[in-house]
Amino acid sequence: MYDILIIGSGPAGLSAAITARARGKSVAVISNSAAESGLCRAPLIANYPGLPGMSGAELSDRLVSHARGLGAAIITGRVVSALPLKGGFSVGWGGEFESGGALILALGAVQTSVFPGETELLGRGVSYCATCDGMLYRGKRVVVVPLAPDAGAEAGYLRSIGCLVTEVTADDIEILGGDKVKSVSADGESIPCDGVFILRETVAPSALLRGIETRGGYIKTDETMSASVRGVFAAGDCAGGVKQIAKAVGEGQRAAFSAISYIEGAGA
Repeated sequence: MYDILIIGSGPAGLSAAITARARGKSVAVISNSAAESGLCRAPLIANYPGLPGMSGAELSDRLVSHARGLGAAIITGRVVSALPLKGGFSVGWGGEFESGGALILALGAVQTSVFPGETELLGRGVSYCATCDGMLYRGKRVVVVPLAPDAGAEAGYLRSIGCLVTEVTADDIEILGGDKVKSVSADGESIPCDGVFILRETVAPSALLRGIETRGGYIKTDETMSASVRGVFAAGDCAGGVKQIAKAVGEGQRAAFSAISYIEGAGA
């Protein structure tokens, strides 16, 4: 069990990891590959103090190397769930789980819109992880909505274990059912199914962690970067405000200080 789990390997998440490790806390950063981030795709960073002319990929590499050099564990995986546990949290990705005493969300700019019926049927036929839940649908009909870079591989995995897969890329999608998923409406076409795998790059905060409050699509935090769930902190683009690297780095550091205070206090 780590002291602190961090979801997201952008400037906010890695700043939090560097700060926490510098203060002797064990840290795991769990995220999609950094190469898939918006930062890595930026050809030039012109406004980060002291580092003019650096590419986004170079800055990202330096941040990862710094965090890893201090002993932070860097885990590549698409996070699909975060659950409160007694004394901490469990984070799941690709069928794997890790636990920690505090949780920092540094998700970046997250698409928070969901399909009609998605939230209501989550856990009753709607899933975000083929590796995690695929075996429940062996021999059954499933719809895959491929919105992540690894969606093709996950759809292939479902087929390999005997699921009857239909991939849907429609603009207008609705998930239908009562106590469980019964069908998907895709641009008006009804597709009967037993399960739906929605494979996004990132999961909206409200779907990732039940009970977390958002405001305008962003995670609601106070001045300490504390979120509405005790022991959870947020930093960077997912917390709203200007989308600047310097702001994300500062918030990541502040979130780390708050997480350290939390695990060292009565909440640990």
